[in-house]
Amino acid sequence: MADTSKIAKNLERFAQAIAAHDRENPTHTAWGIGLAHFDLERLGLEEGEEILPGIVIQADNGVTGNFRVLCDGQHDGEREATEEEVVEAVATTTVGGERSGDLARRSF
Repeated sequence: MADTSKIAKNLERFAQAIAAHDRENPTHTAWGIGLAHFDLERLGLEEGEEILPGIVIQADNGVTGNFRVLCDGQHDGEREATEEEVVEAVATTTVGGERSGDLARRSF
């Protein structure tokens, strides 16, 4: 069994991460925490165990020492859409600036 202070600190971090996720993504519902299988064993937790009300632990292929909030939303699709909008804005905007020769003569 893992040290109770380590488990308490992790539970606190899990609760903070869930709260931050729910605050930043009000349309998504968090349902779990993803941990590397090694971390599950190290902390003495079992996959599917409910660690907070409505939040279960799941093993994933994540990096040891990190965890992620699992939810019913698709975050990657939103990120791709945002990146696409930025690319369009940059591609259609003309920006004036100094000539490269002017920049070379400056001393910093």
